[in-house]
Amino acid sequence: MSEIQHEFVSTPEGLRFHVAKIERDPSATRLALCLHGFPECWYSWRHQMPLLADLGYRVWAPDLRGYGESDKPLGVESYAIEKLVADVAGLIQESGANEITLLGHDWGAIVAWVFATRHPTALERLVIMNVPHPGNVSARMRNHPRQMLRSWYMLFFQLPWLPERMLTLNQGARVGEMFARTSVHPERFSRDDQAIYAANVMRPGAARAMIHWYRALLRGGKGRQDALGWPVIETPTLMIWGEQDIALLKETTYGTEEYVRDLTLEYLPDASHWVQQDVPDTVNRLLEDWLTQSR
Repeated sequence: MSEIQHEFVSTPEGLRFHVAKIERDPSATRLALCLHGFPECWYSWRHQMPLLADLGYRVWAPDLRGYGESDKPLGVESYAIEKLVADVAGLIQESGANEITLLGHDWGAIVAWVFATRHPTALERLVIMNVPHPGNVSARMRNHPRQMLRSWYMLFFQLPWLPERMLTLNQGARVGEMFARTSVHPERFSRDDQAIYAANVMRPGAARAMIHWYRALLRGGKGRQDALGWPVIETPTLMIWGEQDIALLKETTYGTEEYVRDLTLEYLPDASHWVQQDVPDTVNRLLEDWLTQSR
């Protein structure tokens, strides 16, 4: 953790992002850009950042739009999927790197899937953790009624003010506790770790911004992306899936190979949705093996 530096990066769209970085050689052209999920922040990549630096990458883990110390624009429309994807393009542009490995978990993985689809030549490698390909979900969701039941929270998040109230109860303590409660290895989420996530959701405007990601997706974002179609991703892709995911069924990954030409899919039976934090040693081994073998 002592090697991680914290800076602010402004993108061409005019937003300022807090970015946690390890840059042993700031002039290096290889960048590992790590996109966190809900309700997280850059901190969810703390176990992977030193490994990626050891592999020769400059490593950036931003607080995404609406999270942490990054800007939190007002309005649901500010969190449209197109704007989230543009944020990734802007961060890459500001980095000056030209060999990009994009890593995404949860919501960060949704953004990563869409970015890889709409910017087919921008990436050298793609790593996805515990979120299915959006096209695969659209095509197969009706065949997975159990998954539809598990996704109830996405409808709940469409309600006004109540979801924000839920997230901020007891100064965000429930958010912090959720990581340990829903993990396979709760010892991986110390009190200090939980406190970071609780404090994150209590930042002014943060809870509303986090929920707006879901509102924007279901109020048109998903439909717009489906209408564009889902051409096959040519970027070599590693997908890591913790099987003890309380929100997403393993079955939602079936058929991913129809959307990704060069897919490596690793199932981890002893890991939860918070896979890279729950079993960091296993995830890091998979990352190192795949990234070094695919050079």
